[in-house]
Amino acid sequence: TKLESALVGKAMPEFALQDLHRPEVQVSQQVFQGEPSLLNVWGTWCPSCRDEHADLMWLAKNEGVPIVGLNYKDQRADAKIWLERLGDPYSTSIYDPKGSLGFDLGVYGAPETFVIGADGKVLHRHVGVVNKQVWEETLRPLLNQAGGQY
Repeated sequence: TKLESALVGKAMPEFALQDLHRPEVQVSQQVFQGEPSLLNVWGTWCPSCRDEHADLMWLAKNEGVPIVGLNYKDQRADAKIWLERLGDPYSTSIYDPKGSLGFDLGVYGAPETFVIGADGKVLHRHVGVVNKQVWEETLRPLLNQAGGQY
């Protein structure tokens, strides 16, 4: 589903949040510099997030897509167990227990996936499950237009 975002064409909002796996590490918008990537908003409380998880694993492993995870309004322990059991497709996992970055992005639920350019600008917002059709028809072309090779 395409839901326009006021951020399309603008830089990622500034933030400083903990890494899900390493609370002592702060993650900022700098994580989106250097190569086009996906930002996937997810939570263990979200049934649709579980539905898309195998496709995210496939994108990360088979297509080499850099995916940053935003664990949204969740419990750290639950999220870590989820990734241990189902696999971890994320190059970086941002922990957003209060939903502050999600709020700045205009997130109203999960899953939502953003295409981020190599310069850190938001290029697209996809609301709903990412599957192979969404990848082929929407996300792959946008990442390739942004300089990716997928």
